[in-house]
Amino acid sequence: MNTNNLQQDAGHKHQVYMVSGNDKFLSGLLIALSPFYHARSFNDTEELFDELFTSLPKTLIVDATLSGTSALRFITALRINFSSDQLPIIFTVMSAQESWINEASKISGLKCLERPFQTDQLLRTVTQQVNAHTEAQWDAIEPVQRQALKQTLAFYNSIADKVMNGEIFEFQDVTNSCESLIEAVDNRNYKDILRALREHDDYTYVHSMRAATFLCAFGQAVGFTGDELNTLTTGGLLLDVGKTYIPYNLLNKKEPLDEEEYNIIKKHVEYGASFLNQVDDLPSGVSIIAAQHHEKIDGTGYPHGLECMKFDRLARMAAIVDVFCAMTDRRTYKAAFSPQKTLAQMAAMEGHLDRRLLLKFGEMLLDAPILH
Repeated sequence: MNTNNLQQDAGHKHQVYMVSGNDKFLSGLLIALSPFYHARSFNDTEELFDELFTSLPKTLIVDATLSGTSALRFITALRINFSSDQLPIIFTVMSAQESWINEASKISGLKCLERPFQTDQLLRTVTQQVNAHTEAQWDAIEPVQRQALKQTLAFYNSIADKVMNGEIFEFQDVTNSCESLIEAVDNRNYKDILRALREHDDYTYVHSMRAATFLCAFGQAVGFTGDELNTLTTGGLLLDVGKTYIPYNLLNKKEPLDEEEYNIIKKHVEYGASFLNQVDDLPSGVSIIAAQHHEKIDGTGYPHGLECMKFDRLARMAAIVDVFCAMTDRRTYKAAFSPQKTLAQMAAMEGHLDRRLLLKFGEMLLDAPILH
């Protein structure tokens, strides 16, 4: 892996274009989106049309208040020239304009966002549409890896809906979603999974899926099979499920967190453990991974300050993978470190990680397909 290329990923942001006849509304969109995206505004549809033939963004926001033309007529013209796979569109429209909303629902790859809306709603909708563009590219991936991505994503998206509705999932659902992932890792054929995740815009899913992938490989390297390997893999996918309860703005904040914000983020561990404890037939190892993956060997971790002998082995493995994935993840505010640099820094973390397990993890990575 080329460290120079990784450094060029620093500040990587997807492009989002927006068009409206209301300059104040455009200004508000730019303020909300610019920390997370390369946001560019237009108030001239002809200028935008010309630009789209030069460079397509990951999504386009079209406001109902276009000047000189009907917004729906403009969107129809866009669909004649650009498919929904090429250009996902968000239509911002006043909630009272029901006839427009009904008409818009018939257009492919178009999502309505009813005004007025909160910043969190805007960011989540943009994320969904950016990801629709990215996920469409998965169809070209080798079948087992494609299935692993689609199954785990479908499950992960369902969790957010269940949390909002106060519902609980069936453990068999997460087991089923991880079957293809375990098969891909067993075949040493998971490089495309990791590559595909680089462009996805849901960081919590990306981090959790990478954690599940590396935990599965780690488990196989230390001899896990069957239910034990399934517990480790599903535990990786669910280790950050508590972040579903954390505000989007805080999870994706570009600037350093202050103490109060960091304490809110840390609550995801307790939220996740509490949520998972309600799931019938859940192996104890899965909830232990969620509850303990931020503990440290010397007892300085959170939320309970567990020391080595009280810190479960599965969670110690998850702690290693969680740190590795966080450092090698690419974010809008940082470059992804190379695996080699990451391992060197992890080895220097006195009192944080289980050193024997870290050595095993490093040996596994040396033989992993991502380094070849």
